[in-house]
Amino acid sequence: MRLQRLATAAVAVLALAACSPAGPDDAPDAEGVTTVSLRLWDEDVAAAYEESFAEFSRQNPDVAVELNVVPWADYFTRLPLDVSSGSADDIYWVNALYYGALADQGKLIDVGQELADQVGDWVPAAVEQYSRGGGLWGVPALTDGRIVVFYNRDMVQAAGVDPENLTWHPSDPAADTFLPAAQKLTRDAAGATADQPGFDTGAVTQYGFNAGRDLQAIYYDFVGSNGGRIQNPADDTFVLTEPKTVEAFGYLVNLINRDHVAPSAADTNDNSDFSRDQFLQGKMALFQSGTYNLQNIQDGAQFEWGIAPLLAGPEGRVSVVNSVIAAGNADSLKRDAILRVLGWLGSAEGASFVGAEGAALPAVTAAQQGYFDYWAGQGVDTRYFGDEGGTATIPAPSGPKFGPASTAFEPILNEVFAGRTPVAEGLQQAQDTGNAALR
Repeated sequence: MRLQRLATAAVAVLALAACSPAGPDDAPDAEGVTTVSLRLWDEDVAAAYEESFAEFSRQNPDVAVELNVVPWADYFTRLPLDVSSGSADDIYWVNALYYGALADQGKLIDVGQELADQVGDWVPAAVEQYSRGGGLWGVPALTDGRIVVFYNRDMVQAAGVDPENLTWHPSDPAADTFLPAAQKLTRDAAGATADQPGFDTGAVTQYGFNAGRDLQAIYYDFVGSNGGRIQNPADDTFVLTEPKTVEAFGYLVNLINRDHVAPSAADTNDNSDFSRDQFLQGKMALFQSGTYNLQNIQDGAQFEWGIAPLLAGPEGRVSVVNSVIAAGNADSLKRDAILRVLGWLGSAEGASFVGAEGAALPAVTAAQQGYFDYWAGQGVDTRYFGDEGGTATIPAPSGPKFGPASTAFEPILNEVFAGRTPVAEGLQQAQDTGNAALR
């Protein structure tokens, strides 16, 4: 299962009508069964949902669930149009870039009120991510868990690097064990490492790390681990010029352009999969990423690999946790049946089918062990995706206009990561541009 990363999500402006026609009525069929439709974008999770809802309908014979899988490429083009016309499904998946506008328009059921007794069962970061204006606008269905570091076992052993105990520090070189490790793990065509005299920066054949303009896997986590912020939680405005944030970006940019332990921004700015492919081809030692790349690495790596916790910064391991909600259509007249289905999705039993198949990490905490057990059966230790990888988090992107704002400032960040615009200057420009887009 691959949850779509916020860094590469397509952006569409939600132009919702002030009022839309009510959805289909809640009249049951001739056999007394009410059918609730659920829209999602992932085939693997849909297969697990089929099993889950078969059990749900066994326990609730008067409600059936019909799945509607819409490809990711079309998902957020079609959804706002269907919501506006009143033809949206009774329940639909929504991610962080789009839920805010839907919630503000009154299109989503407040599950924080309707399912209040279950809220404590869900991943706290997911609840926080989808809380807005005093409401919780969907049941956390899936989570990417915490960001981790995938590593090439032969490379780290040859370099004498322990990937589970690496700390970076932008202002105290004596406390920074990560940069020296990344230098030892970076090699040129002649076999010289990045910490050796004569290292050829123009002929790198093995990179140590995947620093780059990757929102979810890289820069949110570095900012959080340095004690910085991306947004002001009070009003969703960007605060990219805060000193700790500037410091974290500066460290990342140096990894690319000064230390040469990560690929050029020319390779990564416009190709979100470049570093992953380098890792899979045996050309990168450490690859910081999330659950969304686990299956890709399991299927594609032709070498021994492992999973280490997120790199620790001055404030420890602070990860962004991105999740997806199942949102109830507030315009549908099937509200009672919708809430029963949402309650099932938010229960340990209902969510267990997704984890047990290894399709995705459920956002229902009691159902997560099935996911860890599945991957343990595949010989993969996934515990660092959970609390063993750290419990501190940096808030995920928020606000109904985050998508357009990030699209506006991404070209500026491209220049920063390429080393063509000084970090402080570029972040000021990005902050100004992003905040202008919020207005």
